[in-house]
Amino acid sequence: MKIKFLNRGNTLIASIIGEMDHHTADYLRDKIDGEMLKSSTRNVIFDFSKVVFMDSSGIGLVIGRYKNISKLNGKTSIVKANEQIRKIFEMSGVVKLIPIYDNIDEAINSY
Repeated sequence: MKIKFLNRGNTLIASIIGEMDHHTADYLRDKIDGEMLKSSTRNVIFDFSKVVFMDSSGIGLVIGRYKNISKLNGKTSIVKANEQIRKIFEMSGVVKLIPIYDNIDEAINSY
């Protein structure tokens, strides 16, 4: 499991590679929160294009970052989630709070 960051203006793009489960959630949470503090982040995009598995701890991680960014009047988006992960987000109700887009530019343009 890896994570890569890219800043586009005030938007932090977090590209997660591998599995998001209870074994990796704390690591990812610490890395993302640390990166959010380092930069002038107002919005966060989670790039799921290389996530092969996610359990409920992944939902918690995304919702927690959503709450933090919302306090700053920012927005959170998910991009490139595969069909299985998209279904998890839909069944959990996450999509009612956080939109899912097909690509990063589409998400950035929604802000």
